Amino acid sequence: MDVLIIEDEQVASRRLEQLLTQIDPSISVLAKFATIRDSVEWLGEHSPDLIFSDIQLSDGLSFRIFEQLEVNTPVIFTTAYDQYAIKAFEVNSIDYLLKPIEKEQLAQALEKYHSLNPSGDKNSINLDFLHKAFIERDQLYKKRFMIMIGPKVKVIEVEDIAYFQVQDKSVFIKTKANQNLAIDHSLDKLEEMLDPRLFFRINRKYIVHLHSIDSMYTLSKSRMKLTLTPPVDEDIYLSFKRSRSFKNWLNQ
Repeated sequence: MDVLIIEDEQVASRRLEQLLTQIDPSISVLAKFATIRDSVEWLGEHSPDLIFSDIQLSDGLSFRIFEQLEVNTPVIFTTAYDQYAIKAFEVNSIDYLLKPIEKEQLAQALEKYHSLNPSGDKNSINLDFLHKAFIERDQLYKKRFMIMIGPKVKVIEVEDIAYFQVQDKSVFIKTKANQNLAIDHSLDKLEEMLDPRLFFRINRKYIVHLHSIDSMYTLSKSRMKLTLTPPVDEDIYLSFKRSRSFKNWLNQ
């Protein structure tokens, strides 16, 4: 299988190539580029079987490559940020990996590519079906909450929420702007409403957004202490039963 790597960090590029060849020695990395310009020039004359592409490159977002060229090759995006997931699946993406990329995570992405392409012909992959399924799944989750503040109604976008917290048997939204707003849903109900890629219930009192986790401290093999932003006036410990799931969530 012939692969193109688009990555502007040399260390990340070398590591990705090493992991790919460890997983499948038959993989051949035809080229590695760090810019949109070089990638567009090369793809204008070549057609690899699979592309691995970072999103934030030194000269802009890699989506511009696919705006300038008609590329039929499937893409696996690699990035340190999750806010581009929907945009990624609007182009030829079959998977979206968050850095740092682990070997097991990469192997699963390659298995997905092969399952979508059993004939070995990259043009046979039904990308339209894959994109539609992803977008439909994303639309199942809550995008905003309407909060009553006296006679007023305030709309809170999910992207502005840091975490949900139980206080005195009531549930509150803590926003990234440090607002504390009561909400008429239990944490059990919220777990069903929120995108599990972004939110995780760490214990009986908190559901946290990935980006609200400021630091993590390992206390034992199965116990961790977290600090959040905005900060809270209590120590927050990860539930013993949720430790393994939490680590898998961070690595997904």
